Amino acid sequence: MKLFVRDLTVIDSTYLDAKRGFVGDSYQVDVVLDGQLNEQSMILDFALVKKQIKAIIDSEVDHKLLVPQAAPNCTVTFEEDRTQVDYVLNDNSVIQLKSPHEAYCLLDSEDITTSLLASYLEKVILKKLPDNVTGLSIALRPEQITTPYYHYTHGLKKHNGNCQRIAHGHRSKIDIFINGEYSELWVEKWTKRWTDIYLASTSDVLDRSELSFITAKSNVPMHCSAYHAPQGYFELLMPASRCEVLDNDTTVEELARFICETIKQEEGDNSVTVYAYEGIGKGAIVEL
Repeated sequence: MKLFVRDLTVIDSTYLDAKRGFVGDSYQVDVVLDGQLNEQSMILDFALVKKQIKAIIDSEVDHKLLVPQAAPNCTVTFEEDRTQVDYVLNDNSVIQLKSPHEAYCLLDSEDITTSLLASYLEKVILKKLPDNVTGLSIALRPEQITTPYYHYTHGLKKHNGNCQRIAHGHRSKIDIFINGEYSELWVEKWTKRWTDIYLASTSDVLDRSELSFITAKSNVPMHCSAYHAPQGYFELLMPASRCEVLDNDTTVEELARFICETIKQEEGDNSVTVYAYEGIGKGAIVEL
């Protein structure tokens, strides 16, 4: 007998890719349980499915950087309080991070795929379920978006939850209206501008000489961010061409405002409305 729950939760995370660098992504999660009926004539109470399994998913992969630690271009170094990841990209530039251990999900693979992530979650979750649950299937699927979208990665140092992690991300659509009419032109401009982007805040920028780790040699301009947050100290070094630095925090509210104000400068007297999404089904609206 099987039990299913569709749209159990959403995973917002970022993975490392040798060509694309940071790739922020969002997945809807569907779950199917195999098993025998318990003394309550259930495989597992839906309340427990939603609470327990979601909690495990949140703990293991949500708002984390997914690291393909078996890749030959990836080096992971463990210290007492933090883990350093060095990841060489196809163009020989490098991404380096040093963050608290819980900011990562380290996977024994050379690449990060949805099937790998689903298989990892199935093994972890099944071990923590009652004995009458004999099997588990996880399906991860992206939101069906018919308009352009972008993948972005960021970190929110002021956040008390897991959004404070310096490299987590989202796959997000954006809706832009000029005088109440949907603007394909502006949507395409912003999704192109922020393709696989890392969004940083000016207040977090520092010189690479101030980082606590030895930085890799590079022939390209590099971006460097670091900040203290409740979970610990986060540091990042990456190619500047893959990053945009904003004068504000990178919350979705501030991103919506930044986009709207930038467009308004060109549109003049025309009204501008921006719906900026943070992953699936949530976001912020700014009108000018």
